[in-house]
Amino acid sequence: MGGAGSVRLAAALLALALTAAGSATTCAAQQLRRNYYSGVCPNVETIVRGVMARKVQQTATAIGATVRLFFHDCFVEGCDASVIVASAGNNTAEKDHPNNLSLAGDGFDAVIRAKAAVDAVPRCRNKVSCADILAMATRDAIALAGGPSYAVELGRLDGLSSSRSSVDGKLPAPFFNLDQLNRVFAANGLSQADMIALSAGHTVGLAHCGTFSGRLRGPSAPDPTMDRSYAAALQAECPANVDPRAAVSMDPVTPVAFDNQYFKNLQAGKGLLSSDQVLYTDPRSRPTVDAWAQSSAAFNRAFITAMTKLGRVGIKAGAQGNIRRNCAVLN
Repeated sequence: MGGAGSVRLAAALLALALTAAGSATTCAAQQLRRNYYSGVCPNVETIVRGVMARKVQQTATAIGATVRLFFHDCFVEGCDASVIVASAGNNTAEKDHPNNLSLAGDGFDAVIRAKAAVDAVPRCRNKVSCADILAMATRDAIALAGGPSYAVELGRLDGLSSSRSSVDGKLPAPFFNLDQLNRVFAANGLSQADMIALSAGHTVGLAHCGTFSGRLRGPSAPDPTMDRSYAAALQAECPANVDPRAAVSMDPVTPVAFDNQYFKNLQAGKGLLSSDQVLYTDPRSRPTVDAWAQSSAAFNRAFITAMTKLGRVGIKAGAQGNIRRNCAVLN
């Protein structure tokens, strides 16, 4: 009897230890819910949507810029708006890491404008986090570009720190193969299907010539997996002496529409980055590309699932975060 009791006690202690280890993550995930602000700022989603509609009307680049900003934020220290913080004093922030220097200013501007509009409502002032505003703005940018609409979970707190060093190794590189892509996504609890769906964020937005120039020039260039006419067009847009920061549309067919054209482009050898095209050239991911190229409904469902999972990454709760008064400045 004593032996059985000891086993039960050991099992109970192990369960308690595992529960304690995961409690912060579980607690944080549980605080996310739809209509989180219904009691304090009931019109917050309408306010943010209005700001995004005006911003996108002014410049379509805000669509891809906002989507990319959300992705870069969540993959580094979780979805906590730490990517928006500006460097100050002796601290070099996330946004000044080399991998984030290509983030377009229109994404930052959209969030800062939306935060100002929310805080202009007295009952909402300092009640809505920058992290949640970025999540809402991303959802709205996608819908405004013709992409799927979905209910966004809210309740994130803003992070308390932002450092350049925290970005190292956290973001996928434009030359990654399938295994490398899967590893960096799996580190955030995302599957291969989630990775392929989120990669379709490249159906909108711009990329700098420097991120794919290696596919156009060099010993084995142009990249044999790239359509010849597409390679020629890119060589004309990004000549050998061009500023590497010059930008081209990531989707050559429907550059400002959020759709499944991304997958059709991969089938045609028109993925801009090698990390895009590898999703078709690798036989392990090709069936998913083919399926979503054929069915926009299937892609939309998978994308909503992946975005919801992405939005839960590294959520800050309790003393782990706060609500910033200025999205670009830590309180």
